[in-house]
Amino acid sequence: MFYKISKEQQQMMIEEIQAYFSQERDEDLSEFAAERVLDFVKESLAPHFYNAGVNDVKTMVGEQFSAIEDEILTLERPIRR
Repeated sequence: MFYKISKEQQQMMIEEIQAYFSQERDEDLSEFAAERVLDFVKESLAPHFYNAGVNDVKTMVGEQFSAIEDEILTLERPIRR
């Protein structure tokens, strides 16, 4: 995928998945099972969030570029004829 996570981040996510299943579903999830859930999220769901972030950045940069372009145009001087 396009993003990298450290071993520490991955372990933290696995622990959070285990905690979620324990608290919300009253299920004890092994580390292996939680890692499989994390793999599913990374492969199937995360790309949707990643792409949404890319689109948000594209929109933001476009708006900033437009604002900069407007500022540059204010520097033009009238030409006398």
